[in-house]
Amino acid sequence: MREENLSLRAKYNVTALFYDILDYPWERVYRQWRPSLLGDLRGKVLEAGVGTGRNFRHYHESVELTGVDLSDVMLKKAARKAGKAGCRIELLHDDASVMRLVESNRYDWIISTFLCCVMPDEFQPMALEQFGRVLKPGGKFKLLEMVYSKNREIRRRQDFFAPFVEKIYGARFDRKTLQYLEESSVLEVTGKRFLKDDVYLLIEGVKKENTGA
Repeated sequence: MREENLSLRAKYNVTALFYDILDYPWERVYRQWRPSLLGDLRGKVLEAGVGTGRNFRHYHESVELTGVDLSDVMLKKAARKAGKAGCRIELLHDDASVMRLVESNRYDWIISTFLCCVMPDEFQPMALEQFGRVLKPGGKFKLLEMVYSKNREIRRRQDFFAPFVEKIYGARFDRKTLQYLEESSVLEVTGKRFLKDDVYLLIEGVKKENTGA
């Protein structure tokens, strides 16, 4: 684990204790999206930043899921949900920008929900490099993130909540995830769309063939 991520891990080890309660107002929206985001995934899937495991029950029973998270306390909570999931799940305590415990060219899919808006910008190219390493050639990814709205009213609300969101979750609305993906020599963006307003951005893509990664 990178030393710079130790503070983020410490934050989430505390936040994990009451995460599901804190996140409940937003989860009422997110839970409507999870089935369509995850239901069509098959094969070997890596979920980066599993949190407390809210995605687990939405995976198809045939999926072989590897879940990675920076916080060991989050993983303990996720392990309880893993026991009730329909698919096979392996949980790893690992840093998504390093992924020392994850094999190369192994996964058909990478999924993450709100990982990159939490991850500091300086680590994102490293994480995306790891995504390219562990995906099979032709493997696909879906990343769901939050971004700043261009709507003035929504932006005012975001500005109001931004200090709270960053303090509790370490998340920001101004991460450059899409830019880093578009600059990647290994990963290719094939689609992007908003699930709600112009805030909740779903980025879809694929690992390019014959990259040597």
